[in-house]
Amino acid sequence: MNRLIKTGIAALSMAAVSPVFAQDVEETGVVGWTPLAIGIATPVQLPWGIERWDVFGLDVNLLYADAPKMYGLGVGGLGLTTRDDLMGLGVGGLFNYASRDVYGLRATLGANICRGTVYGLDVGLVSYHHVVRGVDVELLGSIYDELYGLEASLVVNFAREMSYGWTAALGANIAERAYGCQTALVFNHANLLHGCQIGLINFADECEWGFQIGLINVIMSNTLKVLPIVNGYF
Repeated sequence: MNRLIKTGIAALSMAAVSPVFAQDVEETGVVGWTPLAIGIATPVQLPWGIERWDVFGLDVNLLYADAPKMYGLGVGGLGLTTRDDLMGLGVGGLFNYASRDVYGLRATLGANICRGTVYGLDVGLVSYHHVVRGVDVELLGSIYDELYGLEASLVVNFAREMSYGWTAALGANIAERAYGCQTALVFNHANLLHGCQIGLINFADECEWGFQIGLINVIMSNTLKVLPIVNGYF
């Protein structure tokens, strides 16, 4: 009798909990987690249906790797995608894409893309980030909304909203608002400059405080708008 009662209680407990699990799967699409995922291209990999499993460990695919969460090492021959957070190391041959935040290091021969915030280091050819709180090093160039750290490239860095920290390029740095330092071999531009610009040509629409060092220095809000060698807020 006691065993029958315990069995009944267990069955009722499972019946009560299972709708919650079903609702969670329906809302998030995630059915569980695995320490290992290996295959050709998601979802053609083991365990099967891995596109609905978080990976806490190792995810390696010959062509394309995709998981909700990736905590550990993720490798995709052509590309790596995370639909939730990535924490650890991500390596994609042609691209790395994160729908949310990245904590750690990502490397690619192509593009690094993050719709959330990068906390750590990205290295690649080109990039687009919503927010960078760390270091982004790209061979050609980068576009980002906000930077809190270091952005470096050979051609151009473009801040759509603001940059706090240091942006360095052989070509140009362009920012809506620059708080910190812009260093370029050729051209620096900021609509609002709070800091310094060092380059051959420096241009700021407004400079409430800061200075410029270069061959041609322009601050449109100054009484003396153009000066050689050094210009600053007056």
